[in-house]
Amino acid sequence: MVTSYRFLARRRGLAATGAAAALALTLAACGSSSSDSSSMPGMDHGGKSSASASPSASQAMDDMPGMDHMASGNGLSDTRDGYRLISKDATLPSGKQTAYRFTVTGPDGRPVTGFALDQTKRMHFYAIRSDLTGFQHIHPTMAADGTWSANLSSLAPGSWRLFASFTPDAGPGKGKDFVLSRTVTVPGNATKTLLPAPATSTQADGYTVTVKGEPMAGMAHPLTVSIAKDGKPVTDLEPYLDTYAHLTAFHEGDAAFAHLHPTTKVTGDNGGPDLSFHAELPASGNWRLFLQFQTGGKLHTAALTLRVG
Repeated sequence: MVTSYRFLARRRGLAATGAAAALALTLAACGSSSSDSSSMPGMDHGGKSSASASPSASQAMDDMPGMDHMASGNGLSDTRDGYRLISKDATLPSGKQTAYRFTVTGPDGRPVTGFALDQTKRMHFYAIRSDLTGFQHIHPTMAADGTWSANLSSLAPGSWRLFASFTPDAGPGKGKDFVLSRTVTVPGNATKTLLPAPATSTQADGYTVTVKGEPMAGMAHPLTVSIAKDGKPVTDLEPYLDTYAHLTAFHEGDAAFAHLHPTTKVTGDNGGPDLSFHAELPASGNWRLFLQFQTGGKLHTAALTLRVG
């Protein structure tokens, strides 16, 4: 009888141990599902996928247009993974159009001349002053030796950061998006402009642009932009850079860069009024957003400040 009791107790103990182990495995599986850190290819206009995204959610975002080009990093360095942005220009004149010349060298130290298309262009170039004014988005031209020329419009005195966004189509960085930057000084009496307060809507050329969404730093969140005119939804947005609108953001204080990728597919010559974007902003604080969209052959730029928690 004692022997039977001991055998039954042992069986009960083993069953309890097995149940606890199964529960631990289940909890571990749930934990790994909620902490998938697989990176999205390319914020390289942006960053890595959210730590809270499940594998199925990450796959869904990978299938969205623009998700094949998400760059990691904030663009505040002139060097990354052996690639380097080089320029002899440390100062640029104020008050007139000027050309900024630069090269991108690869890990072998030679100028890179092969670049893949990203949103119909081989190089996207951005200029922003330290107070986040004077935004310019340019598509420079490249000479045979790999020297790029970006024709900048009139620059106000102050410190500027210039960003080059590109994807090599050969070499160790093939298919990987990069955002590199350098600073230049524009001599003169620099007057700082205070950053406008965070808002959900802004006006530009008679259009009202409204942004909906509550992005959190370092996490992937959807962002919706709606465009209206005279109180009516706009449905005549023309394709621009293989999308209906282009959205760029810069962080207050350090001018860190983020490219918010469109997830609304271009289905014809007219789009709107609502456009979806994949927002992955790496730091909390205020971000200055610049939305570019085209109607009637004219490019419009709307700007607003977004608060990121």
